[in-house]
Amino acid sequence: MKFGIAFANTMQFAEAEGAALLARSAEAAGFDSVWTVEHVIVPKDYESKYPYDPSGKMPGGPEASIPDPLIWLTWIAANSTNLRLATGISILPERNPVIFAKEVATLDALSGGRVELGIGVGWLEEEFDALGIPWARRGARTDDYIQAMRSLWSSDLADYQGEFVSFSDVASKPSPVNGTVPIHIGGHSKAAAKRAGRIGDGFFPGGGDIAELIDIMRQEAADNDRDPSAIEVSTFTADLFGPEPLAAVDKMQAAGVHRLMVPAFMVAQDPEADLMGWHERVISQLP
Repeated sequence: MKFGIAFANTMQFAEAEGAALLARSAEAAGFDSVWTVEHVIVPKDYESKYPYDPSGKMPGGPEASIPDPLIWLTWIAANSTNLRLATGISILPERNPVIFAKEVATLDALSGGRVELGIGVGWLEEEFDALGIPWARRGARTDDYIQAMRSLWSSDLADYQGEFVSFSDVASKPSPVNGTVPIHIGGHSKAAAKRAGRIGDGFFPGGGDIAELIDIMRQEAADNDRDPSAIEVSTFTADLFGPEPLAAVDKMQAAGVHRLMVPAFMVAQDPEADLMGWHERVISQLP
């Protein structure tokens, strides 16, 4: 089992000193990755429902600092050696996929191949409106963008003809270290599970019935002649923070989960001590 830190670019970790401390402490404690969140803007009065809290509102409100994921992860890369640099998630349909592919590949090349690209379709319609991006068919746009980005990463001269993006005989350098960047599909809907099974390298359900979603993902992978076991699953479980965290790890591993997330707010009081405490209580006890 791997362990990551989610919502990592928030609170005091949004600032340079806090981010550097988090990176050093997480790596020393045996965490494999840090995972960012993303919003380009947050409207003051939004009606879209935040899907991960009963209130329907994001924690922190519009005044909370959320640094750009790739720039923040570049700072993390400079303050760590092996820590995986993950977006969890980036809102792909809000991005220009050609520019974003270049940015992601650059970070991967500079960091020695450490990027994990978590993407999602987004939930905040007012944000799309402010950016001038259509809310409708954002799922189809996401699928198209994924294929276009992979084309740019894997070819010296890339050709791609899609519904939302197209190009011919274009070079985009640097290339990712391993020829591509793993793409993790975020979301707890059945559509997200199917997208992960169909085209994802990983699946990151942030809630919902995890076992059911994994089953849907696996079936979709099999239906598309893909190996379901090759799709890396990252998620949360409240049981990890209960009296028997090792039993929680065993249960999630048996369900097909490869990485468990610890929210950054769980280690915000004293990151160095809190993260090493996780190492002593959980990580160091695993086979």
